[in-house]
Amino acid sequence: MNIEGTFTLRTTLTSPFGRKARLAAEVLGLADRVQIVNADVYDDQDSIRRQNPLGKMPCLVTADGTAVYDSSVIVDFLQYVSGTEKLYPASGAERFRKLTRAKLADGIIDAGALVAYEGRWHEASQVSAPWLEYQLGKIRRALDSFEADTPDVATNDIVTVCLACALEFLERRKPLDWKAGHPKLVDWLAAYAAREPAYARIKQGD
Repeated sequence: MNIEGTFTLRTTLTSPFGRKARLAAEVLGLADRVQIVNADVYDDQDSIRRQNPLGKMPCLVTADGTAVYDSSVIVDFLQYVSGTEKLYPASGAERFRKLTRAKLADGIIDAGALVAYEGRWHEASQVSAPWLEYQLGKIRRALDSFEADTPDVATNDIVTVCLACALEFLERRKPLDWKAGHPKLVDWLAAYAAREPAYARIKQGD
């Protein structure tokens, strides 16, 4: 695997996990080495299905054609390339604490996407209200957890990157009113956006 040169990130500008990878690249100082190439996961002729047999984005392709996926592995790879531990430590208990909180934020996106897909792929008569409530419950509990233990906005790490992308996803897709009952998170996102210029850049293209 070649870690030199530039990398191709197969994603769309609005993909929440693509935004996670892009924001991580910015925070790590690698944005100028990551070229965004649009992916259409619904097109069976798109090379994304050969780069990642699951046909999912984001997928990072190195100069020698090696594919790296999913978003968490991409972020781990980019941190390795950067030669830092800026997003999370390479070892120790704190590494696992941060990665666990980051996965909780990712889970907000996963559940929100399932809510969106239920309406996109099923006729109204086929939509399962219990299934939707099951997914919405995941989001509410995750938001409650972050409301009770809000990350330090001044520490730009894997938790803040993932949480910012998750909240932006909720704000854009609106599977539920995430702001209701979560005033600390509302203030946190505004503060993060003010502190991190890259957050505004990764929102471009909506």
